[in-house]
Amino acid sequence: MSATARATAVGRFAPSPTGPLHFGSLVAALASCCDARAAGGRWLIRIDDVDEPRAVPGAEREILATLGRYGFAADGPVVRQSERRAHYARALDALDARGLVYPCACSRRELESAPLSSAGERVYPGTCRNGIPADRASRPQRSIRLRVDEAVVEFVDRLQGPQRQDLAREVGDFVVRRADGLAAYQLAVVVDDAAQRVTHVVRGADLLASTPRQIHLQRVLGVATPSYLHVPIAVDAAGEKLSKQTRAPALPDDPLPVLVAAWRFLEQPAIAPATLAEFWSLASAAWSPARLPPAAMLPAPRIALAV
Repeated sequence: MSATARATAVGRFAPSPTGPLHFGSLVAALASCCDARAAGGRWLIRIDDVDEPRAVPGAEREILATLGRYGFAADGPVVRQSERRAHYARALDALDARGLVYPCACSRRELESAPLSSAGERVYPGTCRNGIPADRASRPQRSIRLRVDEAVVEFVDRLQGPQRQDLAREVGDFVVRRADGLAAYQLAVVVDDAAQRVTHVVRGADLLASTPRQIHLQRVLGVATPSYLHVPIAVDAAGEKLSKQTRAPALPDDPLPVLVAAWRFLEQPAIAPATLAEFWSLASAAWSPARLPPAAMLPAPRIALAV
């Protein structure tokens, strides 16, 4: 990495306030922070609460307290998506002015019969692309979809390697504003990463499939595309991703053993810190993306599953 890149690198961690942080969250936070620090750059925290109905009261406060207890220190103020609706609206207006979006009145149930892509995702069939059908015109709620046309997105993930997605065949026109009026995740994350000048996105491999949609949005909005690194996600004994939905236990009060376990999960160089401060000093210096396991998922260590 050049001296210029090292001086301007910006990474971020963007948890959703739907519950406490768990080991899977810690892996993503640790990887993103160490990657930014090792590059001599800045690391930011953003609360991805664009899906406001799912936000749990008090979860944001608990998340930030846990990050602080574990030694994570952001290089700027915390940004909240719930405070940025006007920015998403302006991006939508810009897309609408160019005829790149259209309203859709399809229900979730109707889309359950849409064809499946090779990745197992429903491909939007374009039902409302040329106007809402008469049998759905009376529905008051409409989402907004982005026309993908013949877009094919190719990029190289720093860990998972070359990626290619034919958006029309594998995704279809996708939602950028939900039927309830809230900005969709794909739009919000692109607008926010651009506003924060994020250059390095490090996150779980479960988000790899959505990256081409974000790159396509970046291109049509005329904003920069960050480099991407998707680290393995931690799975439990049943092979399920550690998450709030699978009842992954919250991170314990004692940070050092769990941080070391997350470091080892990422197959980083051996370190033996005696204190939290020493961990961060050693980890920031020893971080090596070349050593990361190029897998989409890995079994979580026992410490991650302890209640």
